[in-house]
Amino acid sequence: MIGLNREVDAQTAEQIAGHFVECIIAPSYSAESLAILTKKKNLRLLRMNGELRQDEMPELKMKKVKGGLLVQTADVKSLDPGTLKVVSKRAPTADEVKSMLFAWKVCKHVWSNAIILAKGRQVVGIGAGQMSRVDSSMIAGHKAGEKARGSVMASDAFFPFRDGVDEAAKVGVTAVIQPGGSIRDEEVIKAADEHHMAMVFTGVRVFRH
Repeated sequence: MIGLNREVDAQTAEQIAGHFVECIIAPSYSAESLAILTKKKNLRLLRMNGELRQDEMPELKMKKVKGGLLVQTADVKSLDPGTLKVVSKRAPTADEVKSMLFAWKVCKHVWSNAIILAKGRQVVGIGAGQMSRVDSSMIAGHKAGEKARGSVMASDAFFPFRDGVDEAAKVGVTAVIQPGGSIRDEEVIKAADEHHMAMVFTGVRVFRH
């Protein structure tokens, strides 16, 4: 599936047509793009009724529980770069900070024990839905392959042990953004320092169930 926040033009349609895609959703499609995309078999084209943007009044999210519903507002709060707390000996570079902020945005939408590896504004590895954070770290590194080298890592909750950071170092991650708050934070920070990685705490947990 591919989602776009602008009209699909002919150039974009040609790029998409060269890949296996089952569904596209966008605000609109040019006549030229429709001529290209409608030639693909089993491709569903969806058009949104309005812009894809953050709602000023976010809808309530509901989860069914026995005997009722758990109702809460969506997490739409943006992370202020000025509130990041550098806890490692090495401070992150400006490029690492940009990559970490992007990875953090993605991380909040991935299921629990989420680990995101990113370079610039591109996700290169995802680990999620695991029983342990180190497993998610290993999966994200495996999925990224060689692209993991020089990437940054985002974690939706704190690292309970240093092993997740050690796994990140093995594949070439250079910086980590995480909430902090573990009873073993000092051990985790020490691991980052040993690997000459930058680490920042957000003070915000975005663990999604």
